[in-house]
Amino acid sequence: MADADVDGSHIRTLLLTFFFRFMKPLVEQGHIYLAQPPLYRLTKNKKHYYAYTDRERDNLMVQLQNSYEIQQYKGLGEMDPEQLWETTMDPARRLMLRVEVEDAAAADEAFTVLMGDKVEPRREFIEQNAKFAENLDV
Repeated sequence: MADADVDGSHIRTLLLTFFFRFMKPLVEQGHIYLAQPPLYRLTKNKKHYYAYTDRERDNLMVQLQNSYEIQQYKGLGEMDPEQLWETTMDPARRLMLRVEVEDAAAADEAFTVLMGDKVEPRREFIEQNAKFAENLDV
C-alpha cells in the first residue's frame, strides 16, 4: 500500500523491484497485490464519493453539479482510520490490483535499466521516452 500520487507510484516501483529481485516466485505466482487508495473524496448531502483518477473526479463533479465538498488525498496519512478502512482496507469495497508478469525477461530488463546502478541506460531510456510521459508531479 502506498499513496495514490506520483510519489506513491515511485514507492510501489521500489517495492516491486525488491519483490521481483529477491522474491521472484511471489510475483510469478501472483501473490503480490497493490492496494489502490483514492485520490479524491467528494461529499454531497453527507454522502461520500471516491475518485481514483482526475477523470473520475471530473465526472463526479459533473454528476454532482454543485454544492459538494472536495478533498484531495496527498497521502494515506491524510485519511482518518475510518476513511482508510472504507476505501482501501475493507475487503468488501477495496480495490486491489494483482501484479502479474507476462514477460519475465522484459520485466527483468526494465527493472535493470530503470532501477539499476548504471546511469547511462536510464538516461537513454528517459531521453527516448520522455515525450510519452504523463502524470508528472512538477
